[in-house]
Amino acid sequence: MSEQKRPYIEIEHFSFYYPERTEKVLDDLTLTVEQGEFLVLCGPSGCGKSTLLRQLKTVLAPHGRRLGSIHFEGRPLEELDQREQSAGIGFVQQDPENQIVTDKVWHELAFGLESLGYDTPTIRRRVAEMASFFGIQTWFYKNVTELSGGQKQLLNLASIMAMQPSVLILDEPTSQLDPIAAADFLATLGKINRELGTTVVLTEHRLEDAFPLASRVAVMDRGRLLCTGSPAEVGAIRARGGTRQCSWP
Repeated sequence: MSEQKRPYIEIEHFSFYYPERTEKVLDDLTLTVEQGEFLVLCGPSGCGKSTLLRQLKTVLAPHGRRLGSIHFEGRPLEELDQREQSAGIGFVQQDPENQIVTDKVWHELAFGLESLGYDTPTIRRRVAEMASFFGIQTWFYKNVTELSGGQKQLLNLASIMAMQPSVLILDEPTSQLDPIAAADFLATLGKINRELGTTVVLTEHRLEDAFPLASRVAVMDRGRLLCTGSPAEVGAIRARGGTRQCSWP
């Protein structure tokens, strides 16, 4: 019998309401993300995907009323302080401009590590490792204003991975990239999952590029989780047409 993977994220009967609203944005949602998994979360626009992902990092979670629980590595998420969450949970947002905070590529790579209090030798080593892994040595000393949108998003990703998170969450990270840059970015996510063993949770509208990377797919609609399975299993559900709920544009 194969060894069962340890759940990294456990979402149990989770519901969310925005302030002064009666309708649920997330409705009694239960989902487990396992160690080393590449999970693609999909569904129609406005179904709650981004809201769910932001619940997985409290500094990004919108204000509102929550029911149910979220655990990270066996601990209630709210018990993890900001440093623990920054070190363990990486998050890449849609807009490449939103996460860049410094003026130089090398400083952006080092910024998160500096914020977590790592010593200089460790910072230099990890920055060098990430520059090599992501192939960004040629623009290491550039100003971030010189970078394209695809390069900025790759820099965001490299800066987060320098902190060696166990889980990487990405909310439509290619939405503002051209097709070539988007394909390269998604291929890099596959490399991170395969070679570094990082657990990946991704929402992505380019499903034809994302599905080949996924070990599992979860489908949402109207704040509810409708079905999960391998890409082939979810594709078969769509092909049968047996349930409208497991479809998307």
